[in-house]
Amino acid sequence: MLYRKMPGNGDELSILGFGCMRLPLKEGKIDEERARQQVRYAIDHGVNYVDTAWPYHMGESEPFVGRALADGYREKVKLATKLPSWTVKNREDMDRILNAQLERLRTDHIDYYLVHGLVGTLWDKMEALRVDDFLDKAKADGRIINAGFSFHGSIEDFKRIVDAYPWTFCQIQYNFLDEKNQAGTEGLEYAVSKGLGVIVMEPLRGGKLTNPIPPAVQDIWNEAEVKRTPAEWALRWIWNHPEATVVLSGMNEESHIEENLKIAGVAYPDSLSENELQLVKKVEQKYRKLMKTGCTGCRYCTPCPSGVDIPSCFEIYDNFYISGNEKEAKLMYAAKPGGIIRGDVPGYASQCGQCGQCVERCPQHLDIPSLLAAVEDEFEGKDFKGWRVVAKKAFGKE
Repeated sequence: MLYRKMPGNGDELSILGFGCMRLPLKEGKIDEERARQQVRYAIDHGVNYVDTAWPYHMGESEPFVGRALADGYREKVKLATKLPSWTVKNREDMDRILNAQLERLRTDHIDYYLVHGLVGTLWDKMEALRVDDFLDKAKADGRIINAGFSFHGSIEDFKRIVDAYPWTFCQIQYNFLDEKNQAGTEGLEYAVSKGLGVIVMEPLRGGKLTNPIPPAVQDIWNEAEVKRTPAEWALRWIWNHPEATVVLSGMNEESHIEENLKIAGVAYPDSLSENELQLVKKVEQKYRKLMKTGCTGCRYCTPCPSGVDIPSCFEIYDNFYISGNEKEAKLMYAAKPGGIIRGDVPGYASQCGQCGQCVERCPQHLDIPSLLAAVEDEFEGKDFKGWRVVAKKAFGKE
């Protein structure tokens, strides 16, 4: 495992962090035994930064992490969690939530505490509610050690927030498709110029850079002299930037953990050649021609008041345009957002009530209702009922 220093405090952090937003599931809930084994295995092999948040897994991620870090594992890691800024109504809420998180996580302090999911308007609200006073006092009394924020807004607002408080670090979405999206490369460099460490989230864009791989994209990867998996290319591209302190990966498959650990032992900064960087650029340009929605699958848009399974609708829509497999896409659309696989109620795009709540929540600022209309047009045509019948048979529901 390679390590990089957090600029503000000198902490030696593993370049690979364990993100606990996409843990393995069993019957719709966190697969406790498997997830615990995964987290502890990663720690045993050098990972020392574990990231969770109040809303992950419908509120169950923090309690799980608290249990997973028992038996001496808490002392081996720097623990990160987040203040859910959108739920805070007053100054008292901040202390109430932090204290609840300490209890859920079974710890007396949070090493890296973030104001979660900021955009400009949310920061204005938090600033007015005196989040600076809260952070100062929580640091003074030892409940948090380092203060930071995670961000999903514009570069202008990012710079304004960086300058508004003496943060130790920030967390940004960053990958080779997001150099100019949200904070982007400009924000990465700005944060570092102000002495902040940078934690990177969504390095694989919610898995869309690794599965499925469009044949046209794989053809480009195959041009490389040194053969690497798409995941390794994406991670190495970020770690090639010396400004990135930690890259979070939402690992939920043992093979993914093994691969990421291996990469994190050799991915030095500035180690990609100019030819390799140009190859990644070529892949990026190809993806831009193939992808339709821009969704990362973060699920901040859920729950939908009309019951639409927005992330699943977009995942299948994007995968269709990436792979070109119409039959598979129509089958999966009938089955996954249709509730057939999970055995619950349908959540099709056509159920959208145009309320706009999802637009307000979306970190990517997507026009979700318009995109859902496009999904409906694509998949809910004359053959839609037939595909539902096929899906029920395929997944043993009829």
